[in-house]
Amino acid sequence: MRMRKSASRPEDLIQRTLFQHYHARKAPGTFAFHVPNGGKRKPIEAAIMKGLGVTAGVPDIIAIRAGHTFALELKAEGGKPSEKQIEVMATMEAAGATVTLATGLDAAIAQLEAWGILRGVAT
Repeated sequence: MRMRKSASRPEDLIQRTLFQHYHARKAPGTFAFHVPNGGKRKPIEAAIMKGLGVTAGVPDIIAIRAGHTFALELKAEGGKPSEKQIEVMATMEAAGATVTLATGLDAAIAQLEAWGILRGVAT
């Protein structure tokens, strides 16, 4: 079985780097995580996961600070959100979460800094 190179999955590379920043620079009282919803599944496994509450289109990073939920959808340069992702982001916003789409690593880091999830400013 061949491993995919990170270049073939640029959003994975952005997310890994973003979590490296988070672990090194997280602000006190914050919690952030990734919901592993993606990937191909066999129909029976997909049905089981759906029954367990998996929701397609959930943003890549969920963060909580001071009792508020933040959600960040990551895209590589040229990437566009799917209709399902747009729908879920709107539903989360309607429920009171702050949701943003960030294109590229710099935008993602800047957004987490602006929300107070990361301390300091990346240079």
